[in-house]
Amino acid sequence: MATVRTIASHVWPLGTTFDEDDVLQLGGCDARELAREFGTPAYIVVEDDLRTRARAFLDAFARHADDHEVHFASKSFPCTAVLRVMAEEGLACDVASGGELALALRAGFDPARVHLHGNAKSEQELRDAVAAGIGDIVIDNLDEFEKLERVIEPGSRQRVLLRIAPGVSPDTHPKISTGGPNTKFGFSIRDAWAAIERAEASDRFALDGLHMHIGSQIFDLEPFRAALEAMAQLGEFRTWNLGGGLGVAYTHEQKAPSIEDYVRTKVELVEEVIGPGRRIADEPGRALVAHSTVTLYTVQSIKRNVATWVGVDGGMSDNLRPMLYGARYEAHVVGKPGGGTVCHLTGKHCESGDVLVHDADLNDPRPGDVIATPVTGAYGYAMSNNYNGVPRPPVVFVKDGDARVVVRRETYDDLFGRDVDPDA
Repeated sequence: MATVRTIASHVWPLGTTFDEDDVLQLGGCDARELAREFGTPAYIVVEDDLRTRARAFLDAFARHADDHEVHFASKSFPCTAVLRVMAEEGLACDVASGGELALALRAGFDPARVHLHGNAKSEQELRDAVAAGIGDIVIDNLDEFEKLERVIEPGSRQRVLLRIAPGVSPDTHPKISTGGPNTKFGFSIRDAWAAIERAEASDRFALDGLHMHIGSQIFDLEPFRAALEAMAQLGEFRTWNLGGGLGVAYTHEQKAPSIEDYVRTKVELVEEVIGPGRRIADEPGRALVAHSTVTLYTVQSIKRNVATWVGVDGGMSDNLRPMLYGARYEAHVVGKPGGGTVCHLTGKHCESGDVLVHDADLNDPRPGDVIATPVTGAYGYAMSNNYNGVPRPPVVFVKDGDARVVVRRETYDDLFGRDVDPDA
């Protein structure tokens, strides 16, 4: 029987191991074999990790809140197969566009448990949401009231929440801070009174509660208190949607709050600040999917000038986060754990900023080596693109030693598949 070693670092998917030759095993599958079979770059998703974290959120809320609903923030990994797992595990779903709504419905979510967000919803997106019979529409601004009233049939009522920006900015990157005093999202506390009055005056809306989302990648949970205290003055409501925001560890030095601590803290704050017996909704995304996925690359070149540059066959087309806001990742040579060569792990794209990991510590990287980058489940696939005409990678689910493609790799034909022949 082959010897395996469990990986101690918490950045890898649950159940990740090394075999007796120090080769990374994901969902019971050999990472080098995955690279050979499916090519690189490739998003490798450990299905058991997805399901375990979904159950952890549901179980934690069940322990601490009698009336609750956990929504998967689908923007974090808007892939039909991932959405289907979340639906099967019993989560609700939040969507932020007509496309995400279509994905959620295709994946099998009950429309009544789908909730629509967005700061600039089109009338068509609102029309599609109402026609589908979704649960909540989260109204973001005064202009949205008129558009939504136009698509709701006379005599019908749509359940709505009002998104409030409580004026609180957590300790996170400014580009993913969403609840401060100068955000594009939601009503300020000052404007919330007029929004509440407008919603309650219409016979087309059933105002069910308030929504907030102060930001993402939050490690310090204390700002949730200040946010709730700001919103508490707005009145009594059945539902308090607390958004998401729980951060994850992208490197072994980082330590994020546990799901249990996050849920308990939020529920206790609602009971303390707002009062007992409220319906609590929450919208985890990153914390559900980030750790499930490892992106595999193949080294194409090694270049040494002032620094050592290790070039791989992916980059900003499959993981834009390092370029958008300096997100930090780890990287490892499959079959050669450890370090010894400090280098910049760079992508193949025509941008000097196309660097996946600055100062990565790799073990003697060489052309042909497979590189594994963990914690890429959140916003990697979601933000993937075709810069430089690069086809987007496949999504491969692994479980119990079996691997299956759930999203195929794009081809060059896909790049011009939407072209319109002017002579046709």
